[in-house]
Amino acid sequence: MTEPDPKAFLISIFDAAVAAADPERTIRDHLPARPKGRTIVIGAGKGSAQIAAAFERVWDGPIEGLVVTRYGYGAKCERIEIIEAAHPVPDAAGLEASRQLLEKVRGLTADDLVVALISGGGSALLPSPAAGLTLADEIAVNEALLASGAPIAAMNTIRKHLSTIKGGRLAAAAWPAKVVSLVVSDIPGDNPALVASGPTVPDTGSREDALASISAYGMKLPASVMAHIQSPEADAPDPEDERFSRNEVHLIASAGVSLEAAAVEARRQGIEAVILSDAIEGEAREVGGVHAAIAREVATRNRPFQKPVLILSGGETTVTLRAKGKGGRNSEFLLAFAIGINGVEGIHALAADTDGIDGSENNAGAFADGSTVSRMRAAGVDAKAMLAGNNAWTAFNAIGDLFVPGPTGTNVNDLRAILVR
Repeated sequence: MTEPDPKAFLISIFDAAVAAADPERTIRDHLPARPKGRTIVIGAGKGSAQIAAAFERVWDGPIEGLVVTRYGYGAKCERIEIIEAAHPVPDAAGLEASRQLLEKVRGLTADDLVVALISGGGSALLPSPAAGLTLADEIAVNEALLASGAPIAAMNTIRKHLSTIKGGRLAAAAWPAKVVSLVVSDIPGDNPALVASGPTVPDTGSREDALASISAYGMKLPASVMAHIQSPEADAPDPEDERFSRNEVHLIASAGVSLEAAAVEARRQGIEAVILSDAIEGEAREVGGVHAAIAREVATRNRPFQKPVLILSGGETTVTLRAKGKGGRNSEFLLAFAIGINGVEGIHALAADTDGIDGSENNAGAFADGSTVSRMRAAGVDAKAMLAGNNAWTAFNAIGDLFVPGPTGTNVNDLRAILVR
């Protein structure tokens, strides 16, 4: 059997995973019935503009609405307004978008329908500080969360207790209209209430849970924020509240579905595939080290999987910032992975965010193999020093191994694909 070119093969695997989460393909199966009254489309997330465009193409009735997405992630819509705002740190454009979204759903009747298009990234795109707090407070909280190393579920539990729009509050504002949420999950475990901090989907996470996470991860939050989250005013809506009784939630895309599609594509090309998990969390560099150990075991001992094989995993790792380098969780994972497989032949890997952006730069992730560390050294870059400085982007950029597909229009979390030849 002729084995494929590693980079081209890994890109085809990424493409298959993204295609499985294409909103136009998945949204048709979850369209709600047309209402007697108005249909209002709202949404937030890095993939929500593309979902809005797909919804326009498949909906056979009148619609109006507003969706907020990240700068550069817009899509052409005829009837749904698209606002772009900042991610991962909120800005004034996001604040205004939140205000307009709340305004869109006020004054509706029981005959009206609200369709909420929710995808990952909506937490930062929907700043809406609680009474007594400011946008500056919300920015400070977001920066502290991003630097803490806390898992996404803990972050979103904290966020929803500091907001007038998260934690189901946007859906509550639409009462008595029915709200149907179409969710593209980027959350390990696929709890829709945690995607974008659940603006239309309440959950049971409490203020006590939020305070426990703040303490556990040593977060330093503004005094005004701590005072608010310690008060009953911060309590989020109860999922049993009557205002949510008519609502529906549909998961239209997830990491698990995309990983299965990636495995099918690998087998189509003659390479067996195994999926470790679609819900891996933890410190990116530590997860990278574990994946490297598995890949080494396969490469050198042909266990626990037989070569050739594609090892797949998904989920969302975290990065505890130790310095102010350039990077993201996928490139940091992969730099640790590259260090772990240094000198081992026959291993090729891609780690990338399915939305097309890893961290704050324009790459989705990067490629690595057994020669990555030595090629970095030849380019004057010390891989271990770059990892210590959270500077993985700089390291991979130095050897031309960044992966830059551009915005994909969806977001089902991270894809890690490791080919052992």
